[in-house]
Amino acid sequence: MNDTPPAASPSTGAPVWLDWIGALLRPWVRIRRMPEDVRALLPDDPRPTVYVIERPGLSDTLILERACQEAGLPSPYAAADRLPIKRRRAVVAMSRRPRLFGRRPHPTRSETLSLLADVVRADPEKDVRLVPVSIFVGRAPARESGWFSVLFSENWVVVGRFRRLLALLLNGRDTVVQFAAPVSLREAVAVEADTERGVRKLQRILRVHFRRIRAAVIGPDLSHRRTLIDGVVNAAPVQQAIDAHAAREGIDRDKAAAKAREFAWEIAADQSHLVVRSASFLLTALWEKIYRGVNMHHFDKLREVVPGHEVIFVPCHRSTTDDALLPYLLYHNGLAVPHIAAGVNLNLPLIGPILRRGGAFFLRRSFSDPFYSTVFREYMSQLIARGISLMYFIEGGRSRTGRTLTPRGGLLSMTLRSFLRQPHRPVVFQPVYIGYEKVMEGESYIGELSGKPKEKESWGGLIRSLGALRRNYGSVTVNFGEPLFLKPLLDEVAPDWQQATADPEAKPTWLKGAVDTLGERILVNINRAAHVGPVNLLALTLLATPKHAMAEADLLAQIELSKALLAEVPYSERVTLTGLSPQEIIAYGENMQWIRRVAHPLGDVLTVDEKQGVMLSYFGNNVTHLYATAAWIGCCFNNNRRLARASILRLGRLVYPFVQAELFLPWSEAEFAERVQATLEFFQARGLLATVEGTDGRILERGPGQSNAAFRLRVLAHTLMPAIERYYIGLALLVKNGPHALSAGELENLSYLTAQRLSLLHEMNAPEFFDKALFRGFIQKLRERRVISADANGKLVFEAELEAVAKDARVILSREIRHGILKLTPEAQAQIGKVEDGEDGKAA
Repeated sequence: MNDTPPAASPSTGAPVWLDWIGALLRPWVRIRRMPEDVRALLPDDPRPTVYVIERPGLSDTLILERACQEAGLPSPYAAADRLPIKRRRAVVAMSRRPRLFGRRPHPTRSETLSLLADVVRADPEKDVRLVPVSIFVGRAPARESGWFSVLFSENWVVVGRFRRLLALLLNGRDTVVQFAAPVSLREAVAVEADTERGVRKLQRILRVHFRRIRAAVIGPDLSHRRTLIDGVVNAAPVQQAIDAHAAREGIDRDKAAAKAREFAWEIAADQSHLVVRSASFLLTALWEKIYRGVNMHHFDKLREVVPGHEVIFVPCHRSTTDDALLPYLLYHNGLAVPHIAAGVNLNLPLIGPILRRGGAFFLRRSFSDPFYSTVFREYMSQLIARGISLMYFIEGGRSRTGRTLTPRGGLLSMTLRSFLRQPHRPVVFQPVYIGYEKVMEGESYIGELSGKPKEKESWGGLIRSLGALRRNYGSVTVNFGEPLFLKPLLDEVAPDWQQATADPEAKPTWLKGAVDTLGERILVNINRAAHVGPVNLLALTLLATPKHAMAEADLLAQIELSKALLAEVPYSERVTLTGLSPQEIIAYGENMQWIRRVAHPLGDVLTVDEKQGVMLSYFGNNVTHLYATAAWIGCCFNNNRRLARASILRLGRLVYPFVQAELFLPWSEAEFAERVQATLEFFQARGLLATVEGTDGRILERGPGQSNAAFRLRVLAHTLMPAIERYYIGLALLVKNGPHALSAGELENLSYLTAQRLSLLHEMNAPEFFDKALFRGFIQKLRERRVISADANGKLVFEAELEAVAKDARVILSREIRHGILKLTPEAQAQIGKVEDGEDGKAA
């Protein structure tokens, strides 16, 4: 990026008057090239070069001339000297200038392209390199831009000279010039027998290219909201729903149609480029005030995917700022703001209309009304058909524990069904990981996990939250994960999916399985793009000790080990890791007031206060999955000095499906076994494990219980140990009560109560330890793997082998924890039938 470009040399072959005008405009224009290294995209080439631009005009020619000089490319006037035909400049525009009076002109055939096509077809040795160049004036937001300049920012209208001049004067310092890969004129026209037909086809392809780039950069050409709503209401599925609702409710059809229109008005966004650009000014100031920096990775890979695709952004949901942060970053880096799904609870007076103009569309929490559901689904279909990118969260709400939540399939299902109606436009899901170092809602999350009801959104709550803007929340990292293309996924899970496109209202039997697979892979790819920052490493390390305190030397060594583990046994190529040294990480944690230093003559101790410890666990949970394999090995050696490799792998195969489902791990059981082996080798190289002599490497051992090696493994084990303990609680309750005694709901409630009480007795501060959703997922996984099943009365039954699995816990869990769980199970048994969902807090 050239914020302060070097002075350009005089234009070779350009008229003197053009240089003068360019010199006058130079202070008003600052060019940002995409890609930054244009020469890598357009190396030296013996073929003559012709630049293809979207719109004609002197200003675009001047901008192109300067961008080429700054990038080291031949200028349009210098390139004209090498053309086989006589032209003053090597530039072709795909549209015509609007007339002062009369209708907008239609695009016509380019005489220059036709003459060049005749030349290259006549001489097999000749060719011309066409370089498409998109130019946007006033696209990128900047702090120095004025509010009035928003009115003259880039849009879809081909404007006249005076308006373009105003746009340059007001927004010229935010000019974006995007070069595309060159096109061979010979190859483009050779596919057609007739030269003129080949030129017309080439121009159509180029216009489509420019429309895709413009849609990706400033968003699709949005018609009036009323037009979109008319399309929704008049669609065949909604018309059928109107008839059905009128018949069901016994009302006049016009009243039913009015209700459908009311639903559509309640739902629909009314995105305004003016509001979006204005909001970018405010958000720039806000992020600079509350964050130390916003870091973004892998955006270049996203940029390659966007043109020509319907993009569905699916970020993790950690904070209310997610809704504004990701769209802002997309806009700030040259992509259009997506339409964002928002809960209808955010449609507050004054705030709702602003969000709607910013691109938010509102949905109700429940889709139990089939009439409303049909209207909403049709609205989604209309957005996808128009090529409007979308953004929604599939976790159903913000994570209160910092872990990735189980996906909800509602919006995914609607997206798939909309795609089936119009499968010609490829759809891609873009997972996004958002990592914070502090969240504004931290204290409210702790309260909700303790049983307090979630506070409803209101003006009062909004005003109270403004006080949080006085604090600093560290840095934020946004990583773009591996995209998921919908067509290949459907080919994999439902090879006959194209048969469903014949019926626009089809709901094929394979749809639920496809939605479940898609949701799981999105979350897997979000986790594969995680960022490990200083706060994450401090949380993982310090919270693993009983008193959340560690000698500085031990803390430095443990942080170094955690960083080395991700570097030498990488989780994914998209995982990012802080570049700070262990010493800098500790200093950063002190500066952020997450940790406190206690001076001591024998060496300083770093500690975490109790309240901070509960909040810090949130950030440890963000990255627990990255250390799952190392933590499993640590668990195995927690209570064992020696253990056979085969035992580590055998027990790992038993527990991995449940850990995989809970943490959304990407590997198969065989791949997990390979990672275990690789991690064992890492530990051996580090001296944390060693092979026992005379066993041919079959048996491994760690150091004595008080050694540094044993301590390092115990700290790593802590990240996974709560999950193992939760699994044992569920299994112990099942085995203790026997078959035909507990339903799935009763087992979930009793497991929750047991874990909650165990946390009180053993000072377990991790709030996710007694998260009911995690017990629910564990029970569901037991059913999926047919470890348990339900009888005719809904009670759970299981085979005797389950008792052997429960006994294997002796290898992993300490005697104290096992006895504590078993001691509580008779007390929990007495609560059967007494605990309902609304009574959990009272029973606890």
